[in-house]
Amino acid sequence: MPEEPEGPREEAEPAASSPWPTGHRFAERTRAKHSTIHALLAAGHSKRSVARQLGMTLNTIMRFSRATTPEEMFTGQWQNRATRLDDYKPYLDQRWQEGCTNAWKLWKGIKEQGYHRGYASVRNYVSRNLRGKPQPIGPRPPSARAVTRWILTHPDALPEGDRIQLKAVLAICLELTALVDYVRSFAHMVTELQGDRLPEWIASARTTNNLPSLSRFAQHLERDLDAVIAGLTLPWSSGVVEGHVNRIKMLKRQMYGRAGFDLLRKRVLLAR
Repeated sequence: MPEEPEGPREEAEPAASSPWPTGHRFAERTRAKHSTIHALLAAGHSKRSVARQLGMTLNTIMRFSRATTPEEMFTGQWQNRATRLDDYKPYLDQRWQEGCTNAWKLWKGIKEQGYHRGYASVRNYVSRNLRGKPQPIGPRPPSARAVTRWILTHPDALPEGDRIQLKAVLAICLELTALVDYVRSFAHMVTELQGDRLPEWIASARTTNNLPSLSRFAQHLERDLDAVIAGLTLPWSSGVVEGHVNRIKMLKRQMYGRAGFDLLRKRVLLAR
């Protein structure tokens, strides 16, 4: 008795709507396997023969043979499973919209909230899910180098525009505000030769729990406290000598690998 013809099959979704889009290495590998297996089966090879030729198990060949399209093999794979990053994705999306597009900073942000996995998962999420999203139109946040320059510049010598931007940055970060006070008080000791205030400054800096780098810097100053106090108090300085040493080192780096009689002769002639 002839078999009844099968009803019309539903048209498969295009590859672009699959969990693995075109260009994904796992997707392309699965599509290549699916095409090869179906080509061998269409040529008359048995499933066992295809398994031997491709070095796969018979169960794998069976699963591929039952899939009319390679996209059917994508369902239920690892990319659809819940991950530990799921709870932090709303935060990552929000920070991305706020203008933070650095994957390392985003990872540091969720790490402080209790995320204990590595940086790679955040980097992959950013590259696959956030890179294509439009970023908000607005002023670009200042770089760390610019903020550092503003802090190290004397307030009276800071242009008005930089002063306004620094004020806006300090209003957001309270730890940075405390750091500015320590930096400027230390700079005042250096320029005014007030080394007698250094022990008090160190004692205060050592108690800052929210500024570990500043606390370590103060701890290092204590290792040679007398010399540092002398450098911040006495009018003499070895800056001239250090300048000459730096100039000699620069000349040595410039001349490395180029020494010879021709160059020596030229330098002697130019010195006359």
